[in-house]
Parts: sequence; structure tokens; C-alpha cells
Amino acid sequence: MQEAETWVAIGFLCFLGLLAYLGVHRRLIEAIDARQARIRSELDEARRLREEAQALLAEFERKGREAEDEAAAIIASARAEAERIAAEAKSRMEDFIARRTKMAEAKIAQAEAQALADVRSTAADAAVAAAERILANTARGKVAEDLLAKGIEDVKKTFN
Repeated sequence: MQEAETWVAIGFLCFLGLLAYLGVHRRLIEAIDARQARIRSELDEARRLREEAQALLAEFERKGREAEDEAAAIIASARAEAERIAAEAKSRMEDFIARRTKMAEAKIAQAEAQALADVRSTAADAAVAAAERILANTARGKVAEDLLAKGIEDVKKTFN
């Protein structure tokens, strides 16, 4: 019993007995259990947050796809509207050109009719003047004058 190792072993056993008497082992186990529970709750919270983040990511991806689809629909609608407006403008332009062409044709026809009337009037005047000269040279006296006046009247009535 004189050896130092024996006294160290006895002191160690007494120390362990004192620790057991004071309940240190229970406090140590409780601390370890509390730490385990805290770590487990932190892991559960991290798992829950990860699931929420994945749900949010999926929702944002869905909203992104919906926005892209909506943008594509808007673009398609705008293209269709632009094509409709272009077709309408083309139709209006063709109608405008057709109306202008008809107006020009009507003006040309009117000008032709006026020119024809002018030519007839000029021809009638020339014919009257020629008939007047011929009759003036061939017929003399009162008969010639009556014949000439009647002929001029008839020609004017016929050509006008």
C-alpha cells in the first residue's frame, strides 16, 4: 500500500465516486442529449428551409415559364395584328388606286367627249362657212340670201 500507483488508483476511484454521488454523469448525459436535440432541430429546420426553397424555386420556374408563354402569346398576337393591319392597308391602297384610276378614266372620257364636241363644233362652223362661201359664189339675189340663211339655220340645228 505504499506504492504511489495504489494511492492514485484509490484517489481516482474516490473522485469517480464523488462525481457519481454528485450526479455529474446525469448532467453530462443531459447536456449531450440537449445538444443532440438542438442539432436534430437545426437539421429539421434546415430540411424544412430546403424544402421551402425548392418549392419557391419550382414556383418561380413555373411563373417564369408562364411569363415566357405569355410573352410568346403577346408576340404572336402582335404579329397577327401587324399582318392584319398590313393587309388592311394594302386593301385600302388598292381601293384608293382603283378609285383614282376610275376618276382618271372618267376625266379622260370627259376630255374625249369635250374634244369630240369641239371638233364637231369646229367642223360645223367650217362647213357653215364653206357652204356660205359656195352659195354666195353660186347663188345671187334674194333667193340666194333666203337659201343661205335657211341652210345656215339647218346646219346649226343639226350639229349643235
